[in-house]
Amino acid sequence: MNLKHVEGINKGHIMLYALSTCVWCRKTKALFDELGLDYYYVDVDLEDEETQAVLRKEIMKWNRSCSFPTIVIDDERCIPGYEPLTIKKLAGR
Repeated sequence: MNLKHVEGINKGHIMLYALSTCVWCRKTKALFDELGLDYYYVDVDLEDEETQAVLRKEIMKWNRSCSFPTIVIDDERCIPGYEPLTIKKLAGR
């Protein structure tokens, strides 16, 4: 898996499951960057078929619709979709 890490302010372990072609995923990454958050992400569509299948199963644990973006925080909670207000609250803003 091609997991990428963006360094920033640690607000817990933030994992972003995204698609490289998704405008909402790009907006989520841009908001994380603007807020200076530390996060990990993977563009699921850029992975091989076997890895995509594994990632989709992981996403389904958190987001039954398997929509993008899916954000998992500390393996405890999920933010499905682009939710700027929720993300800003996570960042303390």
